[in-house]
Amino acid sequence: MEIRLTSMQSIPVYSIDKFNSKTEKTIQFQIEPFDIHRNFKVTYPHRHDDFYEILFITQGEGIYTIDMQDYVIKPFTIFFVSPGQIHELELSEDVQGYIFLFTSSFYHFNKTDPYKLFELPFFYNLAQETPPLCLKTEVEKQDFVELFRKAMNENQLKLTDNEEVIRALLDLILIQSKRIYPVSITEEPTNKGRILVKRFKQLIEEKCQENLSVREYAELLKITSNHLSETVKSVTGRTSTDLINDRMIMEIKRYLTHTDLGVSEIAYQLNFADQSYFSKYFKKMTEVSPLEFRRLLSTKIV
Repeated sequence: MEIRLTSMQSIPVYSIDKFNSKTEKTIQFQIEPFDIHRNFKVTYPHRHDDFYEILFITQGEGIYTIDMQDYVIKPFTIFFVSPGQIHELELSEDVQGYIFLFTSSFYHFNKTDPYKLFELPFFYNLAQETPPLCLKTEVEKQDFVELFRKAMNENQLKLTDNEEVIRALLDLILIQSKRIYPVSITEEPTNKGRILVKRFKQLIEEKCQENLSVREYAELLKITSNHLSETVKSVTGRTSTDLINDRMIMEIKRYLTHTDLGVSEIAYQLNFADQSYFSKYFKKMTEVSPLEFRRLLSTKIV
């Protein structure tokens, strides 16, 4: 896929209301059929603000590019997009499926754990890739089609307590996806440490562009930096700095890929002290300089 270097202003950040074609009312979720004719005047690439996307393809093919990774679209594949991820689609004319959009407030309504989305391996994944879920058995395919159809019907009929039903169906979709998602997940202990790590990950997402230190994150969490570091290490096997660096490198790559901002401008946007330190930091983490990374983009080497 061709890499498009544009100005920052040309990569829009959409709210979920942009995808609401029927009413001016503010919405917290949207579930509907997906095909080549679905068009709410959005441009690609773009980001979402505080809402999530589940795209379930049942027919057709194409390419879904999410944060510089190209994923093949084929029948009975489910894609997951978190807030902030830059993405774009190339679709065949015969594509069909379902799309489910929802805000964090819709998902967490009546839930006691405000960080439950972080338990899912396909949302807020700090790794370089978040592969789609490819359904393999006929039972899996039929189960997911039924869940999406039920949610869509509930949304159309507007019966009493329809939001509660749709929220329950969303839970089932996410739980079933988590069960069969193709990654090796180490179970985190169910304790305060796990909760703290989820809060830390959420803050990394919210504060990434401020380029905060471990100490500053610890202050926001109202704990010591030593306690944060020890807890993250015991729960994830990695350091607090590792998680911060993973997210920062992804953000830098987004700027280098999708904007024509110079290195010094990107360094300023991401609150680095100066261009020299910014370039040394990026090269240390990736083994290439920012300019080398941008030059190699067209060859898909990086």
